[in-house]
Amino acid sequence: MNAYRNKIFWKTFILVCATLIGGVSIYYTNNLTSNIAEEEQKRMQIWAEATRQIAISNIDNEIGFYLEIIRNNTTIPVILTDDDNSVISTMNIPTSKTNDTAYYRKRLTEMAAKHDPIVINLPRNHKNFIYYDDSTVLRQLAHFPFIQMSIIAIFLIVAYLAFSSSRRAEQNRVWIGMSKETAHQLGTPISSLMAWIEILRQTPENSTYVAEMQKDIDRLQMIADRFSKIGSLPTLQPTNLTEAINTAVGYMRNRVSANITLDIKDNTNHNVMVRLNTSLFNWVIENMIKNAIDAMEGKGCITIKLNETLKFAEILMTDTGKGLPKNQFKAIFSPGYTTKERGWGLGLSLVQRIVKNYHRGKIMVQSSEIGVGTTFRILLPKVKEKDLASEA
Repeated sequence: MNAYRNKIFWKTFILVCATLIGGVSIYYTNNLTSNIAEEEQKRMQIWAEATRQIAISNIDNEIGFYLEIIRNNTTIPVILTDDDNSVISTMNIPTSKTNDTAYYRKRLTEMAAKHDPIVINLPRNHKNFIYYDDSTVLRQLAHFPFIQMSIIAIFLIVAYLAFSSSRRAEQNRVWIGMSKETAHQLGTPISSLMAWIEILRQTPENSTYVAEMQKDIDRLQMIADRFSKIGSLPTLQPTNLTEAINTAVGYMRNRVSANITLDIKDNTNHNVMVRLNTSLFNWVIENMIKNAIDAMEGKGCITIKLNETLKFAEILMTDTGKGLPKNQFKAIFSPGYTTKERGWGLGLSLVQRIVKNYHRGKIMVQSSEIGVGTTFRILLPKVKEKDLASEA
């Protein structure tokens, strides 16, 4: 539970930091954009005054000075018009549009929508109007926050995918290492027990004990075999799902308390074929039944329903336990997450790994209600009849 909470904390922390960085960036850029826009408006006022002075001045030195001011504008699009709104001159407008009257009308409308035209009062009550637009730099800067946020988002997505991939690879290595080591450690005492059984068999009076001990050894060998399969691709064989479920549940039915009822409801045609590794699949069913028993605190009913669709075989396992809140539906499959006081949080994670990674299936919490129970859903791909025929 603590590991899962830590993971949620760090995800939230990173998201908050990214949002804060983006917010500060947008605020700073918008503030900078506003300042540049004000400076450009002041420049246009100076440009307008220079234009007016050229119109009324007769001194060549002064005209040259004002022309220099006008020529220094190399970024702001400008259209100068007369009283009738006829174009007198332009700056920083594409030369290919020189004779395009419709283009100028459109541009004048666009410019007027952004900035009020600057009025130049001339002698004899004549007026000129200066229409202008934002400079290229200002327009680019206005889009900068969105570009920056997109880059940050892409970086976070790539970082998250890389982190998730690395974490999954690390989890795989831990799973594989733990499983191989467990299988290895079990091998030595199993071999020793098998030797002791051979010695005990030499005394006829021990036959009853030997038979029971052999069952336990067979069980230990099966457990070791299951662990040895983790980390390597197991062999999957076309298997009758009804028979596989009956076998797995039958084994558990003989080993659970009399207060636990295990009920199978098969709604299929009893001939649904799926690709299974029987040993690992039995492990899945056993783990889920044990979890259900824990949730019911040793008393209740577990119902297993088998259904089929066109492509999938469906297993629904419903218990009468304490139920789960919705925020735990996905969390319970995370390694280390457990609601038990002394649990490791590995059972359902292992179940998901076996179903999803090895059997190409899906497992999920279909529904749950506090105090009523929980239903788990497993989907396994069906084997097509033509595939069975080709393998026969």
